[in-house]
Amino acid sequence: MINKERLTNKFISYVKIDTQSDPHSDSTPSTEKQWNLANKLVDELKAIGLQDVSIDENAYVMATLPANVPHDVPVIGFVSHFDTTPDFSGTNVNPQIIENYDGKDIILNKEKNIILSPDYFEDLEQYKGQTLITTDGTTLLGADDKAGITEIIMAMEYLVDNPEIPHGKIRICFTPDEEIGKGAHKFDVEKFGAKWAYTMDGSQIGELEYENFNAAQAIVRVEGKSVHPGYAKDKMVNSMYIAQDFINSLPRLETPEHTEGRQGFFHLSNIKGDVEETVMEYIIRDHDKTHFEARKQMMQDLVSDICSQYGRNCISIEIKDQYFNMREKVEPVMHIVDLAEKAMEEVDVKPIIKPIRGGTDGAQLSFMGLPCPNIFAGGHNFHGKYEYVPVESMQKATEVIIKLAELTAKKYE
Repeated sequence: MINKERLTNKFISYVKIDTQSDPHSDSTPSTEKQWNLANKLVDELKAIGLQDVSIDENAYVMATLPANVPHDVPVIGFVSHFDTTPDFSGTNVNPQIIENYDGKDIILNKEKNIILSPDYFEDLEQYKGQTLITTDGTTLLGADDKAGITEIIMAMEYLVDNPEIPHGKIRICFTPDEEIGKGAHKFDVEKFGAKWAYTMDGSQIGELEYENFNAAQAIVRVEGKSVHPGYAKDKMVNSMYIAQDFINSLPRLETPEHTEGRQGFFHLSNIKGDVEETVMEYIIRDHDKTHFEARKQMMQDLVSDICSQYGRNCISIEIKDQYFNMREKVEPVMHIVDLAEKAMEEVDVKPIIKPIRGGTDGAQLSFMGLPCPNIFAGGHNFHGKYEYVPVESMQKATEVIIKLAELTAKKYE
């Protein structure tokens, strides 16, 4: 149904545009280069015939597909982000197309001996015989979330070209800076005007998610005292040793590499220090709100204990909440999840309903008054050189969007 070559070419045209965001920037978008893709998307939306196409001063792109049915249908929306993570290079992306994947190792970069292997990435096995788009081993791919953008635009184009498919008014939005946790910060929910929406930002085919981590960031600062080591007895205080005490006092198995499913964790994401000062950056995650609050309290109590042990205010902590579990906002309107599940089933996709071990714009949007579950975009191994996406998964995601539009219109006949 969805033209494979056209979809592939569109996706590749997007990933070749560097849109890496910057967590240290105060502007929106956080990098000027995000405007390059944002403006391109505006032109494409106009070209396919959407209405009310706009881009605001922060690079949020919105557009409308008008209803083609006479009865009232709730306005629904679809959302994706165009920035890529600052965790890995998104410059000079050079995608490789693997036709009729044979189920064996894929050499991403012969010179650097970078191999995408099903022995390590077991999900590859389910895509034997399909067309994969991979990196060349030197950058990420950008399927997170340029696959989602591709799918939304392809679906809107299909609905425009096939007016016999009934649908209500559909709103779409493409956002900057999702990868640095700011994708929804300047999202104008009132202007968007949808009753509910879906982010096309999940991973493997079939994923349907309406719960995510509660999330916080913690900055831990340790103050030491630097003295000449030859005369340091009873005078020097090495901040790195105190930091080590803090790290070792947290539950060692409650870290990302030892947890799964709904299990929360503490993650030391960065540390920089010397004798005089050490600064640690943590992220705190848990699906359960009570456990989430307990994790934050545990870190605060640990800081107090260490200060008492050393007899001085040698360590401090600053904790900031980032986002919360959207489940509490989606459960009262579970029919929007049911519609997505039915849409998947009707296009022969088996729904995989599971919690997100991460965040999504949909979480923040849900708390801003726009309930927003997350649907698969098809990619795997996001944020690194082993990222890939099966073209057939993107085709199916596009079909899900089209079917969702149709089912919503029929539900309210």
